[in-house]
Amino acid sequence: MAVNYSFQEHLVDRQAKAEEEMLKKFEEGNYTLENPLVVYNAYLISPLSAVVCFETEEETPVTVTVLGKARQGNISHTFPKAKKHVLPVVGLYSDYQNKVELRLYRGDSHVVTIDVPDVFDGKQVIYSMDTTPEYLQDNIILVSPAGEDLAVGFDYAGDARWHMNVPCVFDVKRLKNGNLIMGTNRVIQMPYYMSGLYEISPCGKIYKEFRLPGGYHHDEFEMEDGNLLVLTEDLTSETVEDMCVLIDRNTGDILKTWDYKNCLDPDKVGKSGSWSAHDWFHNNAVWYDKHTNSLTFSGRHVDSMINIDFETGKLNWVIGDPTGWPQDVVDKYFFKPVGNNFEWQYEQHACVVTPSGDVMCFDNHHYGSKVRDEFLPAKDSYSRGVRYKINTKDMTIEQVWQYGKDRGAEFFSPYICNVEYYNEGHYMVHSGGIAYDSEGNPSEGLGAFAKNMGGKLESITVEICDEKKQLELHVPGNYYRGEKLKLYSDGINLELGKGQVLGQMGVTKEFDTDIPLESSGELMPESCNARIEDEDDRFTFFSRFEKGQMVMLLLEQGEEVHRYFISTTAVPFLAMCCGTFMDSDERNTRTNVNKAGLKGDYQVRVIIDDKKYETGVTIHC
Repeated sequence: MAVNYSFQEHLVDRQAKAEEEMLKKFEEGNYTLENPLVVYNAYLISPLSAVVCFETEEETPVTVTVLGKARQGNISHTFPKAKKHVLPVVGLYSDYQNKVELRLYRGDSHVVTIDVPDVFDGKQVIYSMDTTPEYLQDNIILVSPAGEDLAVGFDYAGDARWHMNVPCVFDVKRLKNGNLIMGTNRVIQMPYYMSGLYEISPCGKIYKEFRLPGGYHHDEFEMEDGNLLVLTEDLTSETVEDMCVLIDRNTGDILKTWDYKNCLDPDKVGKSGSWSAHDWFHNNAVWYDKHTNSLTFSGRHVDSMINIDFETGKLNWVIGDPTGWPQDVVDKYFFKPVGNNFEWQYEQHACVVTPSGDVMCFDNHHYGSKVRDEFLPAKDSYSRGVRYKINTKDMTIEQVWQYGKDRGAEFFSPYICNVEYYNEGHYMVHSGGIAYDSEGNPSEGLGAFAKNMGGKLESITVEICDEKKQLELHVPGNYYRGEKLKLYSDGINLELGKGQVLGQMGVTKEFDTDIPLESSGELMPESCNARIEDEDDRFTFFSRFEKGQMVMLLLEQGEEVHRYFISTTAVPFLAMCCGTFMDSDERNTRTNVNKAGLKGDYQVRVIIDDKKYETGVTIHC
């Protein structure tokens, strides 16, 4: 059977076509305040949004208000004066006849109705939201994907007011210009390494995709000049999740690279319970501190946060349990605890440096020790937000705040999660990786694996102000991080025109060994259920194989041959921070090949054991 082939147009191209059609219809019509053009989900991926277009005789500002189910649920924004108005509408309700007021500055108003279907297809997306409209106001709590549940944002009443229908994973942040930054929905290597980042409007329009040779994972940070720190890796190396790059915001070019193997010896670190030689550091957060011109990284698999000099990359200090580290490293770089009730963090996430120089993180407290015989089972574990005061002159550390320990296993997340610092005494603590096994006990396995075994996943997001809990969001599913933000902000005006795809994809790692087989002339067996999804800059080969089979994907162009090994052995991932792309059937494989380094037309063939099969597919690069 010939392999099923399809070409996937880039979202930027699809959105450009949709926008052109919308603007053409606007230009050809006579759309006024009383009769505006309303385009629901205009950019295809934000189904709780719309765009409204109309003209006015005079230049005038316009205030758009999505009318809440109660007055406190109103979401408003005033756009600058214009005659032609192309206005993004965000904050619509799912499965609801939304009323949206358009009001001219000191002038007339009109209310339009936007019917929105059930964008969640009947799926329950929230258990409860405990807060007040006075506290949350018109902010939403946005939770980003770590599994099959996609990004969603909730208002004070627990109503979903923002959603994406494509899996843009890992962290979501608001940029200084009002746009959002998030991982793309394009996997370039399993289990969760993405092509890069999207700069995107809350209404779903992608302004830029920043592609990276080593892909993107976990976290990013906007510098004061707008350039972006991005966590990445060298996809051709033997290790993962141990690099950071600085990319140019305008061009996508890489300006600077930090490889943590230059400041730490992977063979001489204090290993966490999830450590592996392949994923020796597992960086899940980056923070730039302008006061010291330094970078802080969170290394889950060394139970430590490390700080390095921005210019030289040299190690400044380490926060973590010194057990298992070389004594000379401990003496030079580690802090000594002082004060009462001090505890180290274990397999932490999401480091934050406060304005005063304190360091916060989400202490997953997974295993609760670096000594295997002292590892805690899930039922006896806890997670917490924690704040440490550090003194880099005398190298002391004091625990000055924590939240979550007293909640025990109900708040325990062995992976993912974050904390946010808003002001002194005002924090968010997001426990997004809570999992129970099929019998209702706290799961020993991470969320994606617990789910596949019939377990139940949850997330709890809490905000604390002056030691008082002001908000608690409880939702089904695991979510990577929680963020509080307004859907509208200054600078959120819709920018028209096609988005940009910047940066470069890396060359996909190849297999060196040649297997000298002639083509059998036969198409791949039907049992493989093979298909290829092609794109401008890469393609993905999906197929099913039996455990233990020897499989290799080949791209052949005359004498030129590129070989890509496909593993049919189950890989024990110890840090599945994003299970969105996992397949419940271990026989199913997903092989991504970037077109970087390739040129011309290639015949796709596949070796299975001792036979070379045809696919009937030609890839153009």
